[in-house]
Amino acid sequence: MRILVFGAGVLGSYLAHALVRGGNDVTILARGTRAEELQRDGLVIRHYFQRKTTIDKVKVTDTLPSDDIYDLIFVVMKFNDFPSVLPILAENQSRNIVLVGNNAEAGVMQTFLQEISAAEKKIVFGFQLSGGRREKGRILCIRGGGQMVLGGLDGSVPFRAILEKAFEKANYKLSFHNDMDTWLKSHIVPILALNSAVYFKNGRMKEIAKDKKLIKQMIAAMDEGFKVLESLGYTVTPANQATVIRKYKRLVYLFLIIYHRLPIAQKIDGSFEEIAALHKKFKEWRQTTPISVPRWDEMEEQFISKFNGRS
Repeated sequence: MRILVFGAGVLGSYLAHALVRGGNDVTILARGTRAEELQRDGLVIRHYFQRKTTIDKVKVTDTLPSDDIYDLIFVVMKFNDFPSVLPILAENQSRNIVLVGNNAEAGVMQTFLQEISAAEKKIVFGFQLSGGRREKGRILCIRGGGQMVLGGLDGSVPFRAILEKAFEKANYKLSFHNDMDTWLKSHIVPILALNSAVYFKNGRMKEIAKDKKLIKQMIAAMDEGFKVLESLGYTVTPANQATVIRKYKRLVYLFLIIYHRLPIAQKIDGSFEEIAALHKKFKEWRQTTPISVPRWDEMEEQFISKFNGRS
């Protein structure tokens, strides 16, 4: 199967690795230094838990011509990078598109692509349950096997059979969800709380573990964030996220302390710009509700202040 992975960061690279190992004809769209690394060294991935390094030869391109047609295109991007890519996808004749990553505007993106595309587009949204970071020309992956949650906005996945065929020989799990927009919105709440704390401490995870006030703020902010979504008519998905936060605060508190002390916590990179863009979008949502969110507001103000100081 001919597949394009548009984006060669941590998650895009791991996805390409899984698809190559699954016997597919995979091309990675990358530019600049990353494209040079892939062409020179191949797709190099260090598998953290398996204690091994793999190297895959992949095709590399820096453009997507309109007549370069793929069975599947996976666009693996940060939320703030999607807008620049959508017009390129719209001009291309490929029909089956999977937008992978944090997404607070899935409906807007789907409508945009369907309205301006030269060819009919079937669009699915996904999120990889993996993590890692770039280091010296290779990708560090902290989760073996890989897994993606996938779904459409109307409850269906129009090219599910094609997706399943692409991964049938890969060591990679697909999980399909009936309401991917709600799943993505629900996921944004813990993403913002956890990543904001990381930036408050400049990536020093053990300092987060020692800061009891900060950990309690994270938990309270997540509870408030879920209340905002509920007030907008969304059912938090998976539901146990909100349940655990509200009923087992002490256990969540202990888990966050332990997690931020583990070496693995140091191995995950995030994007300052993406978190800022997600904060901006979430603020738009909460301003339409009467819900009081003092801890969330405090967290957001701290983050934006730090973001503006960095810019």
